[in-house]
Amino acid sequence: MRNVGDYIVFRKDVCEIVDIKENPFNHVMSYTLIPITDQSLKMNIPIDNASIRDLMTMDELNTLIHEIRDIPVIEVEDKQLEHEYKRLLNEGTNYDLVQIIKTTYLRNQKRLENNKKISDKDHRYFEMAENYLYNEVAKVLNIDLESAKNYIIEHVNN
Repeated sequence: MRNVGDYIVFRKDVCEIVDIKENPFNHVMSYTLIPITDQSLKMNIPIDNASIRDLMTMDELNTLIHEIRDIPVIEVEDKQLEHEYKRLLNEGTNYDLVQIIKTTYLRNQKRLENNKKISDKDHRYFEMAENYLYNEVAKVLNIDLESAKNYIIEHVNN
């Protein structure tokens, strides 16, 4: 079991455990979680909830960084792309987030090269995936969000 003050990922959000208590109605042990991106939100989640996972370790982060170049872009028809973004976002693995980031970034770069406006849909999913991934990386490295982004970029380019 985790402790008060620990950070975990619930769904895709990095959260701090601020309390651990038993629900008086059903006697289930629950974590009280506060997402680091919204301090006004408190959630009581059963400790055995399948959507809770530990933050990635340094080894897992290094492995992810090492694999980023080999993670493929999403290859589906444009009509199915948003459905695929949603599916990958809901699965919420860091591998999936990188796949969304790479795909949306490259699609928008191609549009800019062709003197077209970037896609709102691609831009929205790019930002969501970046925020989820970099918030976790920032917490693992104990740095701010922008530094986490720069850390990934630097290490991928080396």
